[in-house]
Amino acid sequence: MNTILHKAETRGHANHGWLDSHHTFSFAHYYDSLRVSFGALRVLNDDIVQGGRGFGKHPHDNMEIVSIPLQGALAHSDTTGKSETIKTGDVQIMSAGSGLAHAEFNASATEPVNFLQIWVFPKLRNIAPRYEQKSFNRADRLNTFQTVVAPDDAQAVHINQDAWFSMIDLTPGNNATYTIKRKGNGVYIFVIEGSVLAGEQVLNKRDGLGVSGIEQVKLVASADAQVLLIEVPMNV
Repeated sequence: MNTILHKAETRGHANHGWLDSHHTFSFAHYYDSLRVSFGALRVLNDDIVQGGRGFGKHPHDNMEIVSIPLQGALAHSDTTGKSETIKTGDVQIMSAGSGLAHAEFNASATEPVNFLQIWVFPKLRNIAPRYEQKSFNRADRLNTFQTVVAPDDAQAVHINQDAWFSMIDLTPGNNATYTIKRKGNGVYIFVIEGSVLAGEQVLNKRDGLGVSGIEQVKLVASADAQVLLIEVPMNV
């Protein structure tokens, strides 16, 4: 078993006033040679955007880009013709493929939006760009894993990679065991809120733990916890 621990306070940080962003992995002006990626997981940004502000139109290619609002809503538009609003409870994915441009703005003029922006290297390159979003019932992840991103599950948003994103809300004293879905994959455990024991490692709010070379990992909640698990290939 191999593990890598990223405590919340060790993340890269950039505060531009309108944007307050924490970077689990190297991004923009933050670079750490030991924190470039975890397998196919390239970016895990925790962004807070002030009301009425956002990211103007900019390009991407050959990247799977997942957005998960934690509080508030995002207004999205892109060159595939999509113009949507994603809110708390939704999960959005863009398969940038051969290339697209998009813009994201806080859907509120006054209230901040907090969302996770996650990039995963694709399995196939230069595919036709695609966009998808779905709403998920949070009650369905109480003390059990809810798959929200997958290559093989019609109930989840589709990703061009052998990767799975699962979310769980664990109540104190409860536990759940996550089983790796594809042999050789690793899983990155990110605590959105609360505190859990992952294997033998205590993880608190916004801590991350990458685990590979295992078939299962057990989570035990010591307080009400919201957890995101990102399973990805380790060899890319």
